Amino acid sequence: MSHTTAEALPLLPFFLPASGGQRYCLLHLPPPGRSARGGIVYVHPFAEELNKSRHVAAAQARAFAALGYSVLQIDLFGCGDSSGDFHDARWDIWHNDLHLACAWLAQRVDGPLTVWGLRLGALLALDFASRAPLPLARLLLWQPELDGRRSIDRFLRLRLAAGMLAGGAREAPGQARAALAKGKSVEVAGYLLAPALAHAIDGVSAAALLPAMPVYWLEYCAAGQAGAWSPPLLERQWRERGAAVHVASFGDGPFWHGGELLACPQLLDATRELCRDWLDEERPPP
Repeated sequence: MSHTTAEALPLLPFFLPASGGQRYCLLHLPPPGRSARGGIVYVHPFAEELNKSRHVAAAQARAFAALGYSVLQIDLFGCGDSSGDFHDARWDIWHNDLHLACAWLAQRVDGPLTVWGLRLGALLALDFASRAPLPLARLLLWQPELDGRRSIDRFLRLRLAAGMLAGGAREAPGQARAALAKGKSVEVAGYLLAPALAHAIDGVSAAALLPAMPVYWLEYCAAGQAGAWSPPLLERQWRERGAAVHVASFGDGPFWHGGELLACPQLLDATRELCRDWLDEERPPP
């Protein structure tokens, strides 16, 4: 690990012009005087999980930068500090945002380009990589959502849970799904979910995607269950179909949700170990 402290690493916040407004970005740069070994674009998770996980993603971005990579964190359209309302976000717009981010970084950094995603952002990264016009060196997936429909169903259950806690009239299971099917937007935990976005996510499944580049996959395993943990079935299916997949687990906790912000040193250490083959790669002379 580099001895450069995170505080000493250059950090550039900026707005990237894009369709429908601007996208807020944070660019983590390698230590001063060191040319970048490659670029990494981070794809954040869905809705409130973005806010819950931002501090862990930033810590990992700093770690990558200390090892010589330029890391671009982008808030997708309708998310975070970028232009647009969440209600107007669409899956294809997010694809365009990732293409914009990757193209922007590729123009400024020599070396391989990595896309790194968390949760639904990992599924978006997989979907993007399956049709990306730019060459990608690898994918890094943190706790990936593997089925879009299940992800939306899980999100809609937050609405049911909030209704039960409020003590009002209980919403019947499936009511939100029925509203979406009729073309009506649904409010979930302060986020107004548009039918077009929900239906697009419903149609994405990792099982239908075969990565054409190496995949590095980190999966949460609760404390005390490490001995019983086994790689996901999909990982084995991908390998049988010729994909290069590397899988490991971490035990810090599901930091993307919950009432308190979790530091995740195990996840950062596991990422460092899992990705050792490219993080430890000898840097060519400038």
